[in-house]
Amino acid sequence: MLESAIATPRIALPDAVLAELRFDEKGLIPAIAQDAMTNEILMVAWMDRAAFERTIATGKACYYSRSRQSQWMKGESSGHLQILREVRIDCDGDVVLLKVEQLGGIACHTGRRNCFFRKLENGAWVTQFEPIKTEAEM
Repeated sequence: MLESAIATPRIALPDAVLAELRFDEKGLIPAIAQDAMTNEILMVAWMDRAAFERTIATGKACYYSRSRQSQWMKGESSGHLQILREVRIDCDGDVVLLKVEQLGGIACHTGRRNCFFRKLENGAWVTQFEPIKTEAEM
């Protein structure tokens, strides 16, 4: 486990930077992870302020789990870390875009390159690509 990677941030972001972020009523903001080289959308997750600050401080994507109600660093157990290359926000400041380098080539907990592996075709969801690793191998 990478406990040191999710330690309290060592740097403080200027208040003006954080003021531009529009967290929802639960203190969360959606975050899109995009491959920095290919622009492929890898996944969507949630961040709270602490996860955003840890991401900036560590240079590794950290998110907030709504089900566990806690922060988690992407790849902390699988080793498939997301190395931060760039951060953007949308025009309203209510969505964060993380351009990342996806280590190990797997972003999805199902063992796939990305979370968007099902496509609607003729009224049914069709799997477009199989896992690189099974969930048991992760």
